[in-house]
Amino acid sequence: MTSTEDIIGRADANDIEAILAITNTDADSILHAVKDNADCLYTWDYAKGARPQLEKLYEKAKVGQWNGETDLPWDTVVDPVQEATQLYRDNGGMDQMIDFTGTGLESWGEKEWIEFNLEAQAWTMSQFMHGEQGALVCTAKIVETVPWIDAKYYAATQVMDEARHVEVFAKYLDTKLDRRYPVNAHLRMLLDDIVEDSRWDMTYLGMQIMVEGLALAAFGFMYQQTEEPLLKKLLRYVMSDEARHVAFGVLSLKEVYADLTQAELRERQEFAFEAALRMRDRFLQQEVWERMGADVSKVLPVIFDNEDRREFQHLLFTKIVPNCKKLGLLDGGDGWLRKRFEEINVIQYEDWVDTAEEVDSFAIQRELEGEDSPLIAR
Repeated sequence: MTSTEDIIGRADANDIEAILAITNTDADSILHAVKDNADCLYTWDYAKGARPQLEKLYEKAKVGQWNGETDLPWDTVVDPVQEATQLYRDNGGMDQMIDFTGTGLESWGEKEWIEFNLEAQAWTMSQFMHGEQGALVCTAKIVETVPWIDAKYYAATQVMDEARHVEVFAKYLDTKLDRRYPVNAHLRMLLDDIVEDSRWDMTYLGMQIMVEGLALAAFGFMYQQTEEPLLKKLLRYVMSDEARHVAFGVLSLKEVYADLTQAELRERQEFAFEAALRMRDRFLQQEVWERMGADVSKVLPVIFDNEDRREFQHLLFTKIVPNCKKLGLLDGGDGWLRKRFEEINVIQYEDWVDTAEEVDSFAIQRELEGEDSPLIAR
């Protein structure tokens, strides 16, 4: 039986020392090479409509295209210091909910927590940008490897979506925040694993279900938190695309996973669990604390054990768990993935709305420029 150590390199999923030991050792490198082991599949069957739901999604994607240069108000004046200050005055620093005694953060006051807010915003937007490039590469791989023409058609529209997402996040970082962070080591490890796997359905599972599902929830949290109009509109546009992307994964994999053997299903369950832990661990924001001069060996164990902070991280799985359930991954075989999700305390989201049911609501919300609707639906 495959152990947790076999999957993620540590016996205890919550071993904070092992988590912190994973770092980006070549942060200054511009290029990163990964071996793509997949075959390129052509199909000579060009008939549309064999999978009506994919065809419908393709039509939605064609009319849902937008231009990151002209559809967003880039002339909006953004004052990140004011945003960070307002966030502090509304909520205080993280020390309002966590006891940092003995960590070296006891002396932090308004100045330090506002600076932390600035850095955390840049870190978050940077990881969004890096993740979107991962999605760009993985969706291009899906175009190559998926055997159905309907899926190739849709995936081609997502390649354009992801290029646009990378573009707008990069432009926002460069023109409005004026600072960036390199890719987080946990995120890069996951992206590498997705690209390296030769099986086309694993690309779907890793990117469309896991990475995109968590991103959709994270975008929703930021959308709810920010009052900055440019960022709010940018996120609304991106979320309308992302909802389609996750639905694409659900619609495609549901058909495939119904015919898997128990051994094949277990491999997908293990991959989903690895992806869940990699993404959870990256949200410790280790690089931000290091840039702020904090002792991460003292600070992050305290944050990791804090119930309020942990609950926030758990909420990031509100899209992933119900989609895994719909795919049959939660209870397939002996229910291995359900047990693992119980261990990391995210199973409670299994009956929340899955993204395939939310595509229309996200698209409508983008059209209603000033109206907010719940982004985390139950």
